[in-house]
Order: sequence, then C-alpha cells, then structure tokens
Amino acid sequence: MIIFVIYMIAGYIAANKTIYANKIMIGSWNAIFIQKVIFGTLLGWILIPVAIIKAIFGK
Repeated sequence: MIIFVIYMIAGYIAANKTIYANKIMIGSWNAIFIQKVIFGTLLGWILIPVAIIKAIFGK
C-alpha cells in the first residue's frame, strides 16, 4: 500500500513535469488535482522515466 502511494506521488510529479509543463490550467483546483493524479497513476510507468530523463538532460 505504501509503495502505491509513493508511486502515485511520483506519477503526479512526473505528470506535472511532462504533460502539464508550461500549460495554463483552467478549472477548479479539485478537478485539476484529480486529473493530474489519474494521469500520473495510469501513465506513471512511462511518465516517471521521461521526467527523470528530462530532469537530467533538460534545462
């Protein structure tokens, strides 16, 4: 259970660094947060490595 929570947090951060980088989000805070958590959880297997590569080689 604790590993899944860590995975969700890492996925949320990775979604912010990849999908939502340089984007203006319009909507309620709750809707935006839930959308980022869902994308981070479902696509975390690809977003987390991409975010790490982006952090190492990006600006």
